[in-house]
Amino acid sequence: MSETIRSAKERDLAGLLALEERCFDGDRLSRRSFKAFIRDGAHQLFVCEEQGALCGYALLLYRRGTLLARLYSLAVDPALRGRGIAQQLLAEGEQRARQRGCVFLRLEVREDNSAAIALYRRSGYRHFDRVGDYYHDGCSAIRMEKRLRSAPPSTAGDAPRYYRQTTEFTCGPACLLMAMHDIDPSSPMSRRAELQIWREATTIFMGSGHGGCSPHGLALAALRRGFRCTLYINDSGTPFIDSVRSVQKRQLMEVVHRDFEDQLREHQADIRIASLDKAQLTELLNKHQHIVALISTWALDRQRAPHWVYVYRSDADTVYINDPDSNCASGLSLDDSDSDWQSETDYRHVPISLDQFSAMASFGKRRLRCLLALDK
Repeated sequence: MSETIRSAKERDLAGLLALEERCFDGDRLSRRSFKAFIRDGAHQLFVCEEQGALCGYALLLYRRGTLLARLYSLAVDPALRGRGIAQQLLAEGEQRARQRGCVFLRLEVREDNSAAIALYRRSGYRHFDRVGDYYHDGCSAIRMEKRLRSAPPSTAGDAPRYYRQTTEFTCGPACLLMAMHDIDPSSPMSRRAELQIWREATTIFMGSGHGGCSPHGLALAALRRGFRCTLYINDSGTPFIDSVRSVQKRQLMEVVHRDFEDQLREHQADIRIASLDKAQLTELLNKHQHIVALISTWALDRQRAPHWVYVYRSDADTVYINDPDSNCASGLSLDDSDSDWQSETDYRHVPISLDQFSAMASFGKRRLRCLLALDK
């Protein structure tokens, strides 16, 4: 008998739920979740079928705006294991991810699931992280990944250490910590250091809530810590001021910005006004190894918010970032939107096409574009 692999349909719901019940003791997908994943979105749910009966399924998740795929779940009927069905589903997932241009396929697997770990290792996956107390019963998870496209020499080597921002307004300090630690491993990555940089670099106000960090404030924080820093920016005005309506708040932001400029002149900071179009962006990404860049999150989560990411490597058509804002990545569904199923692995060493990155690397009506290039 031969199996057929195809995309899941509404008629498969009963069979999928039965598989989930037979294969897993906990952390099961619900009917509502399966229905959501059968619909179009940043995911692919496909099944293995034999003579009208489901033998197994696999679920791939894609992080919007990136070239990253994650195998969220792979299940094979216990009565049919040992026939290579899991290998077929895994190979199908890799092929589907390649067709979408993905650079990596990642997954999380129970530390005590030796059979699954052996399968992934035979298939070319490498272990890159361990997460304690990941599953409902307290079992740890092993994180593994496979590169789906050959790596250019410029992207060889390990990714830098990851630091998750601990507040909603400290993405800039978190990125600066990662860049400085990558350049100098003795440079601390801690909440104390994160909040200290925010206190030094904050704009005071933004659209609502606590102010984020301006490029000039972050540049000043890096210089104070003994790092060489070049700020490339396409606008000499006060950053983010357009997002604030209150006249009093705007006036305070201008005072803060002028103070940053005065202190940067005292440090003889290297500030260059540049268009930062795609050609210039490509040139700077090739020139510098450690960049803290401003983006709009629209391409990632459809939220038009300013956000800092750490860009640490690029090749001909791809950049690699650490995105510090993985706080929402719980792996637990709240409303069955794709972002509710993300985990921290979707935020580390994230590949993004150069075209996509160029489009997202600006913010606001004035299309503010800025890169902070660091060195020791």
